[in-house]
Amino acid sequence: MEIERETPGSERARSWRANAQEASKKLEDGDRLIKEPAWKRFLVHVGPGFMVSLAYLDPGNLETDLQAGANHRYELLWVILIGLIFALIIQSLAANLGVVTGRHLAEICKSEYPKFLRICLWILAEVAVIAADIPEVIGTAFAFNLLFHIPVWVGVLITGSSTLLLLGLQRYGVRKLEFLISMLVLVMAACFFGEMSFVKPPAVEVLKGLFIPRLKGPGATGDAIALLGALIMPHNLFLHSALVLSRKTPSSVRGIKDACRFFLYESGFALFVALLINIAVISVSGTVCFADNLSPEDAEKCSDLTLDSSSFLLKNVLGRSSAIVYGIALLASGQSSTITGTYSGQYIMQGFLDIRMKKWLRNLMTRCIAIAPSLVVSIIGGSSGAGRLIIIASMILSFELPFALIPLLKFSSSSSKMGPHKNSVYIIVFSWLLGLMIIGINMYFLSTSFVGWLIHNSLPKYANVLVSLLVFPLMLIYIFAVIYLTFRKDTVVTFVADSAQIDTEKAKATGEEEEENQPVPFRQDLADIPLPE
Repeated sequence: MEIERETPGSERARSWRANAQEASKKLEDGDRLIKEPAWKRFLVHVGPGFMVSLAYLDPGNLETDLQAGANHRYELLWVILIGLIFALIIQSLAANLGVVTGRHLAEICKSEYPKFLRICLWILAEVAVIAADIPEVIGTAFAFNLLFHIPVWVGVLITGSSTLLLLGLQRYGVRKLEFLISMLVLVMAACFFGEMSFVKPPAVEVLKGLFIPRLKGPGATGDAIALLGALIMPHNLFLHSALVLSRKTPSSVRGIKDACRFFLYESGFALFVALLINIAVISVSGTVCFADNLSPEDAEKCSDLTLDSSSFLLKNVLGRSSAIVYGIALLASGQSSTITGTYSGQYIMQGFLDIRMKKWLRNLMTRCIAIAPSLVVSIIGGSSGAGRLIIIASMILSFELPFALIPLLKFSSSSSKMGPHKNSVYIIVFSWLLGLMIIGINMYFLSTSFVGWLIHNSLPKYANVLVSLLVFPLMLIYIFAVIYLTFRKDTVVTFVADSAQIDTEKAKATGEEEEENQPVPFRQDLADIPLPE
């Protein structure tokens, strides 16, 4: 009996056949996807935009919305409108970057920037994830306080394990879990819409607030910066560029264009819903807190409005049960947005450092870091101190925005990264103008606030000198880093469709028809996300 021996040639042949079969399967998938009706192809791409939009309804957004309405009525609604329009632009750019390059933002940053800068960007991105997690920790602790009347600092400790439990429940059905979270968030939205229909804010004033920019009254600039920081979060850019890679997009020109268009439609609809909810929250807060028949007790709450003291805004609709329903909605808001933070941190670590951690371990690490300041502040300052920490976290996010936004704008406008799919001239000009305007406002506000604090604080002169020697060099480094990222020339080519373009050009040169169904680029390592396939 003869035994057939393995030879290097036969092994290579088997490997070649396996690769050919895999490529053939991908080709068939691309052919099937490209020939399906448009609405079916759109449904295949639904998911990432709605997942990202949860971050625009997190406790940090609610806190800043409530305070903006209580302090300035409807005058800061235009900040919400501009912020979400800009959010739609940059989220669509992040999605386009992932679709065209086959990589997410953190991976492209790793390949483009030198090691020292890459580590700095990674640290800043991790700090942004932690700053985004602080409002979610505090918001969930407030929800426990409203529902079970436990101290806020105890709720902060419980919050550390609550999201781990939620992530663990995914194995019993992602669709059911997402449906439950969505319904609870919609309950919160329905409550504020119902209250808005009851208190009837003047439509003319609301429209003026939306379309006439104003910054009147003390603290208006700070509240506007906090609103922008709560809306436009750096970690969302990393998240969206990675989530789109879980969808099987044909790499033909038509497939890429269709995917970019579908992700834009989905993000636009999801962010429009988020805009309506944010408008409702500000309108209700502004109308109730500026009402003529406001009781002294409620007037005192409006003067320092926090998440745990805002349930009285819904009394007209829900009566005595307002605190319970508001607490449930706040709990859902914190938990659903926490999942987005967990996956953002996972993609950031995988992209910058090529390290993959289990989701529960990643969540535990981020939560432990975020719990520390939340726990200290809630013990020392109570609910009001925890509420102020949410505003500080939002300002930190606004401060860190350039270090994710500038790379995204440069990469999505670069021929070496996007090829023929790079941004149009109009998008480049508009996005850069809006981005630089927000960055400039942040720099102006932070510098003037620091100088004002130096002038009016009660510290000894030597302490002010030491603080100045520490902070002013950091501010100069910050400005230099922003300028360097803006004007640094990209050197790495990451456009993955070069071969497809060459084949297309050859086909045109020989008069052959262009192949529309190129192989499907699919990131299996990024497919493990809480979205139904």
